[in-house]
Amino acid sequence: MKFDHAEDIIQWTPLWQGERFPNGRPKVPEGVLRRLGKITLEEAWGPLWSRGYHYQFEGDFKIIHPDKVMVGRAVTAVMVPKRPDLHETLLNYGHEQEGRRGFFNQWVIDSLEEDDVVVVDMFDKIYQGTYVGGNLSTAISTRTKRGGAVIWGGIRDNQQVMEIENINVYFRGSDPTAIADVTMVGMNVPTRIGRAVCLPGDVVLGTPSGVIFIPAHLAELTAIHAEKSQVRDVFGFIRLKDKTYTTAQIDSTWSVSMWQDFLRWFERDERAEPYRHLTWEEELESARRSESDGPSVDVRL
Repeated sequence: MKFDHAEDIIQWTPLWQGERFPNGRPKVPEGVLRRLGKITLEEAWGPLWSRGYHYQFEGDFKIIHPDKVMVGRAVTAVMVPKRPDLHETLLNYGHEQEGRRGFFNQWVIDSLEEDDVVVVDMFDKIYQGTYVGGNLSTAISTRTKRGGAVIWGGIRDNQQVMEIENINVYFRGSDPTAIADVTMVGMNVPTRIGRAVCLPGDVVLGTPSGVIFIPAHLAELTAIHAEKSQVRDVFGFIRLKDKTYTTAQIDSTWSVSMWQDFLRWFERDERAEPYRHLTWEEELESARRSESDGPSVDVRL
């Protein structure tokens, strides 16, 4: 076997058509990451759920900075309880064949790039399952600038970690013991976090409610759907306040005249300026078909 194997990562993520890191991990553009950092959990969840991605969210975490949003590209790892023969084989292989240093968790953190998030299945181990403490969290901060970690297991040195402002850490529990009696069996492989599945390169969106893993090939689409929902809400609130439309009209499939009203507002109102990269031809055409052929499904999701 090989840790962090490019050929495997490319095979696991065939739907991603953009740039990749040298190890094959999808490299969702920074601009898309910044856009996803401005959306809510539910706005990210909707487009994924409607496309059959039903196991992308996990909310049963403690959070170092519960008032902050975390977004970045996943670097994954899978740990298992220590079995001596397997442990020595894999540790020696990493040291001797791949030139890695230190323990398994250090290998992962030493590989991080800017905007990365460590995503680790520690099989919910907390006692002697503390994947990071103050030192490694500082290393994550230095390497990722804005990233963090999602750990289905433990951490230590919480008071030190809380002082690191530019990253966030989602974890299951805390313990003063150091990491021990665990073996890494995969690095940048498909990883289970509670009831969610994460692939290397997924966009990790950490919110006060929990973490959602957005497949790389759906990242920009998710941002677009969320932004469209946001700006439609801004317009809807305005028109409800001035009593132009009823709540039933705003919450149902819009008519052609409503879309034309929205587009005039969208082109002129300063509140729509941050969303002017969006296009609406599909929605307007759908409304025209609806009025010609009968009702159609709302295209927001």
